[in-house]
Amino acid sequence: MGFFDRLKAGLQKTKEALVGQVNTVMSVFRKIDDELFDELEEALIRGDVGVTTSSRLVEELRRQARVRGLKNGDELLPLLKELVAERLGSQVAPLNLNEGGLTVILVVGVNGVGKTTTIGKLARHLREDRGMKVILAAADTFRAAAIDQLKVWGERAGVEVVARAEGADPAAVAFDGVQVAKERGADVLIVDTAGRLHNKGHLMDELGKIARVLGREVPGAPHETLLVLDATTGQNAIQQTKLFKEVAGVTGIALTKLDGTAKGGVVVAITDTVQVPVKFIGVGERLDDLQPFDPKQFADALFSE
Repeated sequence: MGFFDRLKAGLQKTKEALVGQVNTVMSVFRKIDDELFDELEEALIRGDVGVTTSSRLVEELRRQARVRGLKNGDELLPLLKELVAERLGSQVAPLNLNEGGLTVILVVGVNGVGKTTTIGKLARHLREDRGMKVILAAADTFRAAAIDQLKVWGERAGVEVVARAEGADPAAVAFDGVQVAKERGADVLIVDTAGRLHNKGHLMDELGKIARVLGREVPGAPHETLLVLDATTGQNAIQQTKLFKEVAGVTGIALTKLDGTAKGGVVVAITDTVQVPVKFIGVGERLDDLQPFDPKQFADALFSE
């Protein structure tokens, strides 16, 4: 099964929650009028597209339906797909790579979102699909389990993991990672970080220190700050994006667990309201189930027959 088929299968719950509700509205309200648009907006909100984005989509749907002279509710679905695709963006957002030098990717996110798993899958993608030499740095030293888990995923992905003992200075681990990456002639260093949010100031200080150490050792580093989000959290993912954008200067998002949720509509809300591109999505447990996010492919899968 190719990734598009796995994506279609993974989005089944979201499709039922979002497109299913929209189809129901359009089948009940055949005539295009205010009542239909009000019901559509509610259906989109229930499908986790978010209040702001749902309102924007319906307003544009009204305008376009008027301009195109549409009369029946069932004529609106292809138009809605078109508008959702526009909100998602027109092309794949690439990783920010340091051409000709070591690329440093800082990975952030709260505990429990699948951060370590995502790092392992990203390492596999870069090594196997793109032919890059990758090193991982276990700078989440707050939990011994996080270090051990990263080592397991590093082994699965076939990449080296740089680590110190639990409680070590995360910035020191990041420094070690850079030195090993340079010694090994690596193309990419991926740095894991702690995901606790109980103290925003502490998180900002810790991530700031790591970023300063990386920047001293590699000009322009970190070149990518990737935020891992759990799709099952729905609208809470937007709040997490806003927070980490503020404290860590997030440049891209990896959205995990799309296959286990009906809340995948949040992808549309994130790209529309927070202006941080979704760069990777995960739709399963397999090592190759993390893939670059293709907006057109996502819209096609979501609205497929």
